[in-house]
Amino acid sequence: MRAIWKGHIRFSLVTIPIRMYSAIESGSSISFRQLHKEDNGPIGYKKVCKVCEEPVGPKDIVKGYEYESDQYVIIDNEDLQKIKLKSTKVIDIEAFVDADEVNPALFDTPYFAGPDGEVAAKAYSLLCETLKNSNKLGIGKVVLRDKENVVLIAPSGPGLMMYKLRYPSELRNIEQVPNLGAAETDEAQLKLAETLVSSMEKPFAELELEDKYRAAVMEIVEAKIEGKEIVMLAEEEAPVVDIMTALQESINQAKAQKKPLKKATGKKAADQEEDKKSA
Repeated sequence: MRAIWKGHIRFSLVTIPIRMYSAIESGSSISFRQLHKEDNGPIGYKKVCKVCEEPVGPKDIVKGYEYESDQYVIIDNEDLQKIKLKSTKVIDIEAFVDADEVNPALFDTPYFAGPDGEVAAKAYSLLCETLKNSNKLGIGKVVLRDKENVVLIAPSGPGLMMYKLRYPSELRNIEQVPNLGAAETDEAQLKLAETLVSSMEKPFAELELEDKYRAAVMEIVEAKIEGKEIVMLAEEEAPVVDIMTALQESINQAKAQKKPLKKATGKKAADQEEDKKSA
């Protein structure tokens, strides 16, 4: 696994050299090229000025911030280089917070953080175990790709995960979603729903989570390569069922799928003993 960043985690006077690795397998995604319908030629894009309608090259493009409608201030690389941020190679932990305080909606990109060499391994393991035992998460800042990011450091198995976080100001208020809390919960329905949830309980590790859409797309691609006819089954629209009926039928189905283990009766052992005596 190739490291994409090298630096330090620092809190108070403690410094831990680390290497950061991408936690996402990018090769699993499917991408399509846009092609010309007439000759299957790949489609390219030209950058064109919307004022003079002339094509422009990379050397003719500058960065501008629109502070008013159609009014821009030009920012060049020299301006950006004047910004001095201390967190380019150091993740400074500003505080440790309770794990349940962080809104999951703030989580963005995940990374693996590993010790940079054997010398760092002891301090790294100490931080990992401390976070596990205290149920705390580290919150800090680091510069990644010319942008200062808030990051969260959390224990995961034998190591540490580092999540790039969105700023709280970027997150919308869930109370702005229409129709929330518009209906009262019926107690009888609630009990049936809780029974259904309980009957469907299963450890996360036992779930078979896979990208079925990707697999289906690859089947189509392979069939087209081989010149086979593609046949898709039409999905029937599910009928609308009364909520209480739907809950009860769902519970019955869930219970039927969980077949209880048969209790040992001891009959087989007794029969074996009897056979020994007869012999």
